[in-house]
Amino acid sequence: MTEAELKKHLEAAEKSPKQIAAAVSGLPEETLRYKPPGKWCILEILGHLADMEIMYAYRMRQILADKKPVIAPIDQNEWANHLGYIEAPPAEQVALYGLNRHNTLRLLRRLKPGDLEKGAYHPERKRDVTLAEMVEMMAGHGPNHLEQIERLKKEAGKK
Repeated sequence: MTEAELKKHLEAAEKSPKQIAAAVSGLPEETLRYKPPGKWCILEILGHLADMEIMYAYRMRQILADKKPVIAPIDQNEWANHLGYIEAPPAEQVALYGLNRHNTLRLLRRLKPGDLEKGAYHPERKRDVTLAEMVEMMAGHGPNHLEQIERLKKEAGKK
């Protein structure tokens, strides 16, 4: 990953929490809880974003500081089902997402040469994943869920 690509990913990653916050601001409870069969509602997406930001931060720290790290796999659907996402206040989840993202970006802005090439074994992918790949995944995570939130808002408005 070039310096320009890293900068682009970090800028995109910095925007996501604000975009998510704007997308869910003032939504009525029925829209936040609207849940198509087999999908997540907006409240679950917000919980997922907050928790995954913690996971990204932890995984990146493993890559930077540990010798031969192995990334702990997670079952995101089980997390959504058992960790109270649906009961958590949306503003709190958005704030946690934003604060954790801010902290991760602070870490990434002080990388040393060669850090982006460091990696960890990712059991779900059955291969090593570099920090550069993890940065790219993190940068795309918010926009992906922003699209999902916008779709849910439209669907909820049509019911």
